Amino acid sequence: MAKPRVVILGSGPAGLGAAFQLTRRGLAQVAVLEQNSWVGGNAGSFEIAGLRVDYGSHRLHPSCDPEVLRDIRALLGDDLLKRPRHGRIRLCGRWIHFPLKPLDLAVRLPPGFSIGVAADLMGKVLQRRTGLADGETFASVLERGLGRTICRDFYFPYARKLWGVEPEEISITQARRRVSAGSLAKIAQRVLSAVPGLKANGRGHFFYPRYGYGQISEAYYRAAKEAGAEFHLGCRVRSVEPTGGAENIVLYEKDGQALSLRGNHVWSTVPITVLARCLKPSPPPEYMRAAESIHYRGMILVYLVLAQDRFSEYDAHYFPDADIAISRLSEPKNYSNGQGPKNLTVLCAELPCAPDGPEWEKSDEELSQLVCRALDTAAIPVRSPVRQVVTRRLRQAYPIYRRGYEVHFHRLDEWLGQIDGLLTFGRQGLFAHDNTHHALYMAYCAASCLRQDGSFDRERWQGFRQVFETHVVED
Repeated sequence: MAKPRVVILGSGPAGLGAAFQLTRRGLAQVAVLEQNSWVGGNAGSFEIAGLRVDYGSHRLHPSCDPEVLRDIRALLGDDLLKRPRHGRIRLCGRWIHFPLKPLDLAVRLPPGFSIGVAADLMGKVLQRRTGLADGETFASVLERGLGRTICRDFYFPYARKLWGVEPEEISITQARRRVSAGSLAKIAQRVLSAVPGLKANGRGHFFYPRYGYGQISEAYYRAAKEAGAEFHLGCRVRSVEPTGGAENIVLYEKDGQALSLRGNHVWSTVPITVLARCLKPSPPPEYMRAAESIHYRGMILVYLVLAQDRFSEYDAHYFPDADIAISRLSEPKNYSNGQGPKNLTVLCAELPCAPDGPEWEKSDEELSQLVCRALDTAAIPVRSPVRQVVTRRLRQAYPIYRRGYEVHFHRLDEWLGQIDGLLTFGRQGLFAHDNTHHALYMAYCAASCLRQDGSFDRERWQGFRQVFETHVVED
């Protein structure tokens, strides 16, 4: 019996993981379409001035699914480094180590902040309120769990910066999916886990490839290609035409030429809103309205090449402060244990913004000046010459979980789920603010649902979808 043909849209971690699993297990013939000339999507890497850099700050967390982690270790071998977490957060004008450390908290926390947290804790003990009420939001859930002080000085200003929305306008889903320590008790547990003898396995470190985070995606790409997967890079999908029969048609363009692929299955990892616009015939108006009500937060990545070996000892700096435009600063050289030329380092500043907003139109020089002003304000100024400025713009950096978004997403998701031969998954495909290891896990689950006879086990997939709902983002 001939193997089914699966056309995968997108070569981010989800698309690559699916291609790898389907081909190495001999389940299907696979063709992958990717609009970029490289693989990995936002989890890719590229080179600046002889240094490998990522699309923002990325880590492979020890909580990665065991099967996925085994495969990554096998694919990368000694190039998968185990690195200590060594970042810091600017809180009320002071630097606090991240992950949180007991001694650092005792010595460095601003007194007013400590008093406020203590008062909030006392109020929680006296109040003892449990359960969710109607109309709860990201703001109300976090304030009840963490107290007013932590929310006011950290979570709320950071939320405004990341998503461009007031905390009261954000769905409680964001609190569940994005904030792993949602109560003072959980924060205390995390702090205590840094104490020798109490540290949980995997706590305080991460995995990182020697040659950039994109090395993970590149390894999956090579392995899938060697197992027989076809990759078509530099392609723009024009339409997806589910036939309801044995073959679905994907029309795409490459180098100005119109081409097509046919497959028994089309697996999409592109943004769910983009997929909806590509479908032919177009979805009914109510589903297109649902798609138009789903929004993403954009981000500009600003890379500064500095004429010095290292800017700081920290891998990442976090800036919740409203007076600092950027949200995070990472130094890739510190992630990869010093890989790259001497006397040069690169800083990657993350600037969340609205796609096509005023920041989107700024020149590289203007963005460089913005970042330097931000670092001056944070008292970690750039003192060495800036040799080069490079920028990258991501239109779909984060999903925005506005209150009520669930109605629109579920309406579109359910409709797409009824189309025979079509599957949407991955971070963008499920509008999920997830880590790379979550996207790879989704890919492995999808591959496990393709039966030997070429049919797709929808019931099994729905069981996995419930597991995906429990994923919590790790920073």
